[in-house]
Amino acid sequence: MRKISLDKLNLLFSEIASKNSLYMPVDTEAGAKFEKYNGTQTLSDAVNTVRSAKDFFFPQTENLVDFKVEGKNIEIIEPVNEYEDFVVFGVRACDVKSFEILDRVFLAEPVDTFYKNRREHGIIISMACNKPSETCFCGTFGIDASSPAGDIVCYKTDDALYLEAKTEKGSALLDSLNGVTEDSDSEAARAQQEVIKERLAKLPLSGLSAEAFGADKTKEFFDAPEWNTLSESCLGCGTCTFVCPTCQCYDIKDFNTGREVKRFRCWDSCMYSDFTKMAHGNPRLSQLERFRQRFMHKLVYYPTNNEGIFGCVGCGRCMAKCPINMNIVKVMKKLGGNK
Repeated sequence: MRKISLDKLNLLFSEIASKNSLYMPVDTEAGAKFEKYNGTQTLSDAVNTVRSAKDFFFPQTENLVDFKVEGKNIEIIEPVNEYEDFVVFGVRACDVKSFEILDRVFLAEPVDTFYKNRREHGIIISMACNKPSETCFCGTFGIDASSPAGDIVCYKTDDALYLEAKTEKGSALLDSLNGVTEDSDSEAARAQQEVIKERLAKLPLSGLSAEAFGADKTKEFFDAPEWNTLSESCLGCGTCTFVCPTCQCYDIKDFNTGREVKRFRCWDSCMYSDFTKMAHGNPRLSQLERFRQRFMHKLVYYPTNNEGIFGCVGCGRCMAKCPINMNIVKVMKKLGGNK
């Protein structure tokens, strides 16, 4: 394990940025967000960024291919698919877990080469959550905010940052930082973990259970009458899906620039009335059906197809951003008998 004093963090960031593009959470008027390090920013203390780190591997918009049409001739132009090596610093345990969920979608056959390329080029430096928010419930899904996954895991104490490599990529990067860090035992980091666990146990949602949900529960919940009251206030705005670190729905469209046609993909939302609209119409005509689809996918459909793993990581973003205060916690409490 290595450590560096907090007053020397800029040395650490500068050293990382000298070898790779470095992105880290910084405070903005709209809340914390990941920005490329330019030598002047200060690391945000926010528990979570407004938008998740998913953007680095599955961006909101992405060019897939260009076409140049001249008469009857069509030239296909492949976009550059070699991406820079980059480091994402300060990723929380919930967001790191979301990558595993996305991997099961985009790295399954047929592999999404755009996503795969970014995953191979990215290095994740995670950060244990010293002060988890009241909207956090990652523990419901077996995630330990005091000990996140990642290529390198960081633990922050009052005066120092402790770094521990967990993968080969992480070890290689941490070894390259020996000039600005020093060797350390793990005592202070482990003590900080115990403090975090005590704080996690006191959170309002620490007792939230997902036991009622999981694989092969479709028949049990699909026709539940509670969907009527749960969905009646939903605006269908899609905010919950756009801040969610595990949502993976997208649309593919063509845009004619006048010189060429660009084919791109962009995030979509199962909460929209035109989602999955086909020639014969839309299979989910009501907001109730669309609302049910979102939460059934997180709590039942995804675990059914992925060895019991849930499609939610308990980051709490949907709780914080929903304009009518409807979220997956309320669904779980209403359908699953949680108090």
